[in-house]
Amino acid sequence: MNLLIMGPPGSGKGTQSKLIVEKYGITHISTGDIFRQAIKDKTELGYLVQSYMDKGEYVPDDIVVEVLEDRLAEDDCKDGFLLDGYPRTIYQAVKLEQMLTQLGMHIDHVLKIDVEPYVLVKRRAGRRVCMSCGASYHLEFKPPKTKGACDACGHAIVQRADDTEETAFKRLDIYLKSTYPLVEYYDAKEKLRNIHGFGTIERVFFRINREMDKYDNN
Repeated sequence: MNLLIMGPPGSGKGTQSKLIVEKYGITHISTGDIFRQAIKDKTELGYLVQSYMDKGEYVPDDIVVEVLEDRLAEDDCKDGFLLDGYPRTIYQAVKLEQMLTQLGMHIDHVLKIDVEPYVLVKRRAGRRVCMSCGASYHLEFKPPKTKGACDACGHAIVQRADDTEETAFKRLDIYLKSTYPLVEYYDAKEKLRNIHGFGTIERVFFRINREMDKYDNN
């Protein structure tokens, strides 16, 4: 099974992705994770990506396409994958379809998680991340046991530069202008599955499974 999960920043894509890959035994591919690892490793790609993130902008299409093409060609994608955070534009969607066709693959479901804008900004601004082990927290919804410290490794947790309220509004505006056209694109291909993203993590995951089962059983 090959899946694509989409939604604005703060919609819970990352959290739901972890549950999906665990249940279905497929590979999680997050362009955001790839870029953050490059930043942590201080590679040339990492420095380039950081320059865009600091401005609250998305990484340009040509860079994302090149990185993803290399990742999809790896062996662990042959038994199924979940794309998290890609594509964000029609251009990327077309390039993705071309790449998958060459690899003899296709997308089965496009999961679109919908959440109200004011909730998205609140979620984003409260996020904190451990820069040592990568564990994530939220000041309101998932606070650490000890204020300011990671539960897993004890290192300090910080607010990333792209998680401030100002940047959250900017990224949401970019999403609405550039990414929303993908809804019509995948809806026309009958791949789109609309998921109401408000409520507990478990409730949203239940809706995802129910929606996929509805189509897979037809």
